[in-house]
Amino acid sequence: MAPKISVAAVSYLNTKPLLYGIERSDIINDIDLIVDYPSGLAKSLQEGTIDLALLPVAAIPSIPGARIVSDYGIAADGNVVSVAIFSRVPIEEITSVYLDYQSRTSVKLAQILLEQHWIKEVEYRPATEHFIEYINGTNAAVIIGDRALQQLHNFPYVYDLSAAWKKHTGLDFVFAAWVANKELPADFLNKFNEANSVGIAHLPEIISDNPFPWYDLRTYYTENIKYFIDEEKKVGLTRFLSMI
Repeated sequence: MAPKISVAAVSYLNTKPLLYGIERSDIINDIDLIVDYPSGLAKSLQEGTIDLALLPVAAIPSIPGARIVSDYGIAADGNVVSVAIFSRVPIEEITSVYLDYQSRTSVKLAQILLEQHWIKEVEYRPATEHFIEYINGTNAAVIIGDRALQQLHNFPYVYDLSAAWKKHTGLDFVFAAWVANKELPADFLNKFNEANSVGIAHLPEIISDNPFPWYDLRTYYTENIKYFIDEEKKVGLTRFLSMI
């Protein structure tokens, strides 16, 4: 019997449509599914303790043998909503930014945009456990994932990083892709790709299973997040990786 393939992902709302099909198809019998923080996934792939992960793309250059192995991932072609700089003052007045190191991609994207798009020199501060409480005065923060959706109405200034990237470059943005650190069997990858597509066809069930009062998940899943990594998104990904 062939050893199971170790597959890892985060448990944010934005991954639910991808995991839905994986968890409900025959491929679940071929894998060990692991959940971790985005930064933890990169470390595990680097160390070779897992085989495949829905990886924040900024970590791709640090993975020996890295290869994108699926047509699906987490991307946007404008407002993504769940990756943003939150502030109580306009961007022009921000002097420091807390960086949420759960995702290297979002942190790097924020730094690129602050320096090249908004032309801002700011102090970068590591985000502590309760860093959202420290967003006051001219202190801002990058917040990602479900926590970002929960904070949308709590701050007067929310700067969507994907929208800013689109304005700055004219390109789509890929936040995470399925990345392997080794050659995997072609039949497995075909089944894995197909399993990823299943959840996209079952959004009503996913929304029903994940009550979320802070933001409309139908809008999130159908307008904000783009799950298919087409050629336009690959162009945006190539540009981003050339800048980090």
